[in-house]
Amino acid sequence: MLPTDSRKLSFSRCIADGDLVIVYERHDNMKAVKVCDTGVLQNRFGVFKHSDWIGKPFGSKVFSNTGRFVYLLAPTPELWTLVLSHRTQILYIADISLVIMYLEIIPGCLVLESGTGSGSLTTSLARAVAPTGHVHRAASAREDFERTGLSSLVTVAVRDIQGEGFPDIFCGLADSVFLDLPQPWLAIPSAGKMLKQDGILCSFSPCIEQVQHSSEALRSNFTDIRTFEILLRTYEVREVKMESCQGDEGSSLGSLPCKRRQPSSEGRNGSEISSSPTVMARTSGEARGHTGYLTFARLKCVT
Repeated sequence: MLPTDSRKLSFSRCIADGDLVIVYERHDNMKAVKVCDTGVLQNRFGVFKHSDWIGKPFGSKVFSNTGRFVYLLAPTPELWTLVLSHRTQILYIADISLVIMYLEIIPGCLVLESGTGSGSLTTSLARAVAPTGHVHRAASAREDFERTGLSSLVTVAVRDIQGEGFPDIFCGLADSVFLDLPQPWLAIPSAGKMLKQDGILCSFSPCIEQVQHSSEALRSNFTDIRTFEILLRTYEVREVKMESCQGDEGSSLGSLPCKRRQPSSEGRNGSEISSSPTVMARTSGEARGHTGYLTFARLKCVT
């Protein structure tokens, strides 16, 4: 996804044997596939040979043996968040974007992350710190980072952060710390020692009681404590034809749709039917998000 090899940093290159691609069927149906010259993908659209994919640029439309098609997309962090395996509840794009912004993460930053999730946030952190920064993650998902080409930007180690804290080798070196723990307040003292002067901490919690405990623990060494809740709502916008009817007496039904589509412009009893395109917007049936709280705090400067 974001390997340090400069040849692979650009998705304008062609797909090669061994690459990871996101197979896009529709907006709510995608999967990650590692390309193999002898491999095949079978889905409801038919059989797709990987050998037909090699040499094509990312974003290409490829066809199955039945003439149906899918798109081969580059595995960006945004798409990876939508297709990765969920070991636990994950952070989605709305939360991730706020975390990257408020932690003030830029290329070259050293970020410490603690959690037990699937690494949804980690892929975006890695892109933000690339090419010279690094993310140290105290959790699992090592195989996923090797699979996406992030192993040079992400180091994974298993450690009980709540009980042991972060390793002392990072004392005063971290630009940012992210906590996704059941009891984040237990790790806050250690996180404060890891941060540089003016460094920023973020804690993600699904319950407001966790936020209250964390805020109390933050007050001793942190300032500018703020908590956000992001509620995501997506819309489907499309153009439709709305039909309106006018009866014998000329009484108009306005924008109400006709119950039955008439075969011609003139309906029964001389009623006329008009049709004009209208842009409609409605909320999507499924929104990729969840209720959770992001608490940010800045380490106090020692004078």
